[in-house]
Amino acid sequence: MPTAYEMGIETSRERRKRMWTISLIVVAVLVVLFGAGIFYVTQPVFGATPGGESGTVDPKRLEKHVRMLAETFHPRDHLHPENLDKVAAYIGSELKAAGGEVSEQPFKTGEGTYRNVIATFGPDTPERIVLGAHYDTCGPHPGADDNASAVAGLIELAYLLGKEKLPLRVELVAYTLEEPPYFRTPQMGSAVHARKLKEAKAGVRLMVSIEMIGYFTDAANSQKYPLPGLSAVYPSKGNFIAVVGRVGETALVRDIKTAMTKASPLPVYSINAPAEIPGLDFSDHLNYWNAGYPAVMVTDTSFYRNNNYHRGSDRPETLDYRRMAQVVEGLKAATLAVAGRK
Repeated sequence: MPTAYEMGIETSRERRKRMWTISLIVVAVLVVLFGAGIFYVTQPVFGATPGGESGTVDPKRLEKHVRMLAETFHPRDHLHPENLDKVAAYIGSELKAAGGEVSEQPFKTGEGTYRNVIATFGPDTPERIVLGAHYDTCGPHPGADDNASAVAGLIELAYLLGKEKLPLRVELVAYTLEEPPYFRTPQMGSAVHARKLKEAKAGVRLMVSIEMIGYFTDAANSQKYPLPGLSAVYPSKGNFIAVVGRVGETALVRDIKTAMTKASPLPVYSINAPAEIPGLDFSDHLNYWNAGYPAVMVTDTSFYRNNNYHRGSDRPETLDYRRMAQVVEGLKAATLAVAGRK
């Protein structure tokens, strides 16, 4: 029969063993939760082989559009409505030439009348896909990446979609007044468009905000992030395009990311996270989220990569038109993938 001393030793050993077991279980659970969190946020794509160079989008045409907006129609901030009207006319003529049914959506502010330009493709279905890009700038800057790059991409996307037999309606929208002082106000062009859709009870399967898609760099440590921990799971080089979605729309982001990955060799990363993270809602998709529509942003990550953001140095010669073309090819693939989803 064991003595009290021996029983005490045994009890102590069992207690330590039990505590170690509990500690290991806690660590294992934390590791699993951390891994699940990373999986949810980054939405990894399995089995999607990156595509090759297709050559369906001409980088020279993209550069032509960017230079037209950044040089010929410069400046194009809210204080130069005559230039904004010229930009709207230019975009409208290109979208019409691409085969779109073009209309304007004028609206008034205290400073005058401004206009969105809308081109529709495909059948007149109750549900639609919306892709949009703003054409105004913050102040009297060239705005080559922000946001002539996206407008150029929207125009060339129109030429691609004009050759497709689409199963549902696709609206390409060029917005005005995204930039301050109208940002986050009801006078944002995208707020006007989203509000009109809501009033008409229109169904929106997807909205894509195309926001700065022209700046890429292979320099080490060229990519920054809003939270320190993100640098552990995302690249340090700014040589990728990003798909930004909110919490609850992981499947949608994954579908877009998969389609874009297959369309070109350009790396595609994504994030699903709360809009409170700085930068996640800094564009026109914000207004579709507010209207209750599913929306994402496709972006080169803006000021987290491009130091020319909102400066006079945001010029056409700083952009990478070859990789811009790959973004447009990815947008086409994503549009067709979501349009064909039952």
